[in-house]
Amino acid sequence: MPFLLALRRECVDGHPADAGEPLNDEQHLQRLRYRFECVEVLLLDSQSVGMIKLLRGSAVWEILQFQLSAPMQGRGIGRAVLGQVIAQAEAAGVGLAACVVKDNPARQLYESLGFRAVGEDMHEFHMRRP
Repeated sequence: MPFLLALRRECVDGHPADAGEPLNDEQHLQRLRYRFECVEVLLLDSQSVGMIKLLRGSAVWEILQFQLSAPMQGRGIGRAVLGQVIAQAEAAGVGLAACVVKDNPARQLYESLGFRAVGEDMHEFHMRRP
């Protein structure tokens, strides 16, 4: 849990699109605990480098959270992980959904992998991949 909390603070805090004050540790922990059974810690050479929280539904799988530590970003790791998730979803015959904070450059990665914005709210794009 200490790794996941530190990762979440690193990746989430400071997004200008987030409304209000930055989240405190308890608020971050509440969000981490939501559907905690779906969390998978990502390892590279036995070192924790990220996490994905993937809710596998019967018709659509939803990426609830996907975070990589800053030193791991831009190295193709996110693309590789999402590529595996896409392959698994295709094999299961399901679509994928994700929400991406509007100022997050990861939106370009999702779009390059076939996700399209199907809606939005004040803070996020709602994306789908059939």
